[in-house]
Amino acid sequence: MSNGEIIKKLQSHFDSLAQIIPGEEIEFWFARDLQEPLGYARWENFITTITRAIESCKTTACDPNDHFRGVTKMITVGKGAEREIEDFMLSRYACYLIAQNGDPRKEAIAFAQSYFAIQTRKQELIESRMLLQARLEARDKLRESEKTLSQNIYERGVDDAGFGRIRSMGDTALFGGHCTQMMKNKYGITQSRPLADFLPTLTIAAKNLATEMTNHNVSQANLWGEKSITGEHVQNNQSVRDMLGKRGIKPENLPPEEDVKKLERRVKSEEKKLIEHSKKLPKI
Repeated sequence: MSNGEIIKKLQSHFDSLAQIIPGEEIEFWFARDLQEPLGYARWENFITTITRAIESCKTTACDPNDHFRGVTKMITVGKGAEREIEDFMLSRYACYLIAQNGDPRKEAIAFAQSYFAIQTRKQELIESRMLLQARLEARDKLRESEKTLSQNIYERGVDDAGFGRIRSMGDTALFGGHCTQMMKNKYGITQSRPLADFLPTLTIAAKNLATEMTNHNVSQANLWGEKSITGEHVQNNQSVRDMLGKRGIKPENLPPEEDVKKLERRVKSEEKKLIEHSKKLPKI
């Protein structure tokens, strides 16, 4: 099944779960209905994510009561008996916050982050935003892995300048002899901006994999000093490059993409519009 077919199937499923408050045209979803589609086997785990989403709602100066409404339901259990269970009515914005606080490695969560973020349900817009979100998440992971590497090697006799040299040598290995500055020149990137902010998602992920490998091996082998850590990082980037090469991919030949900082500002702008246009749940 292609990505487009998967997205279409998920979209149809999430559309079918939407509820409408009669006479008010307010769209909402029940949390119990979303639990399984979002990949949560246990209600207790899903409640934890909902609680985080409610806290996120508070930080945006929104009243959580406008978007999260606790309700109870009667369900049928064994032999026709009934019992009461807790549930939540959720606005579109509430669903978006829940998705944002979920595990993006789950396919349904990644889809939901985009599905609930936009007002229209056009498949091509959902797909476009999912690609955008994947690139932002890849960039965040690279920031974290490079931060960890910087901290690790600082404790092993390498200063900030040394970290810069290690990272640059890694880039040279990954980009087939093209150093960081050469790639910046090729892409037209100013000196003050990071190369990674303009790389395509695949290349960002490749850099992250090599950096994570370096983090692991530096600790496992107890490497010390700039020379040994540089050799490790170069070797890992070369290994990643070789792996890509077997699939006919040369990182230095991939075109640049839009500045990640612009994408981050766009996402924040979209979220602001979502808050403004998300219909509130009716007062009890």
